[in-house]
Amino acid sequence: MRVWSRVVLATLQLGIVALLSADAYGQQRVALKSGESTDLGTVYFIINCKSMVIGDPEVEALDAPAEVALTVRREMVLPRAQNCPNKVQGGTVVLTAKDVKEHMEFRLTYRIKYKTKDGDRQRGAVFNVSLFP
Repeated sequence: MRVWSRVVLATLQLGIVALLSADAYGQQRVALKSGESTDLGTVYFIINCKSMVIGDPEVEALDAPAEVALTVRREMVLPRAQNCPNKVQGGTVVLTAKDVKEHMEFRLTYRIKYKTKDGDRQRGAVFNVSLFP
């Protein structure tokens, strides 16, 4: 019984840490200085650990100021969430702060577009971003 209660307590603590690492809406935070870049995450589209992508993924900023740029760095990526053993065709979304004149905070909304063997697909993401000169 004592071991079981420790397991439950450890699980609750991990859950609390996960909640505290994201903000109230489950969004991640990013802070950049002018000229800096950061990777926001990997992009790929797979079925049974095999890539379905037939072209390069594209990123489109739906809600972003002119001081940021989004690109996809094409590379082989490992689909960790699906426990795949091998890398697949995909890329990494890169956020770059350019020519920031004053501190600003905003919600960055973007979507990734894929051309797959089964047709066009897309997914979106939202980040809270702080930019500094």
